[in-house]
Amino acid sequence: MSDFTDQVVLITGGNSGIGRAAAMMFAAAGGKVVIAARNTAASQSVVTEIGMLGGEAHAIACDVTKSADCDAAVEACLNRYGGLDVLFNNAGIIFREKSALDTTDEQWEQTLAVNTTGTFLMSRAAVAVMVARGGGAIVNNASYFGLVGGRGAVAYSASKGAVVLLTKSMALDHARDGVRINCICAGSVDTPMLRGEMDEMGGVDAVRHLFEEKHPIGRIASPDEIAQTVLFLASDEAGFITGAAIPIDGGITAG
Repeated sequence: MSDFTDQVVLITGGNSGIGRAAAMMFAAAGGKVVIAARNTAASQSVVTEIGMLGGEAHAIACDVTKSADCDAAVEACLNRYGGLDVLFNNAGIIFREKSALDTTDEQWEQTLAVNTTGTFLMSRAAVAVMVARGGGAIVNNASYFGLVGGRGAVAYSASKGAVVLLTKSMALDHARDGVRINCICAGSVDTPMLRGEMDEMGGVDAVRHLFEEKHPIGRIASPDEIAQTVLFLASDEAGFITGAAIPIDGGITAG
């Protein structure tokens, strides 16, 4: 595991799924973790668990669609731990079984606000601090739907495609500043969000096989498998990687 001793790590949506897995791993590797999310009770539960395992973490209420909240989350990192070294933009939402004809104005706007604007706002706040400190690493949670599109998720696909190109553009802008910016493009992951989608489609037990079978590898990922790649991209071992969109998709985008 990479060493993040005394590094300050900010994770949006870090109280569930991939974000929670990453928070636990960063803390186990010595990082000081700040979880920014709307559900502060769930965030505090993760903070407590990290503390029981000997790690250090802090929770802050944050709506990533609000620039003031994003600025405050970064400020909390500075005030509590003295800096910010890693940002994992993980917060996201999806509306399933929604073609363009089925997607309401509100669903479209909410999806873009959380997935794309939220990533932009938090990154903007973080980059300002990282540039001043001489460097840092940002990992954005995109999706394989941001690379190839997906049926029944038009707003989500558009939002994640935007995250991929936002990642690449920011990486070019700040490469000489020492700020590396990459994104992960995961396939289906066994998270509460995916299980919620399965429930809406008829129940986890009834439809799980549909998600498993579309992956050439024949299964869906665990949150830990995705989080391990997040840690790698944020680590010194990935020091020559920036502007990359890394598929972690069980082979879906291979052909």
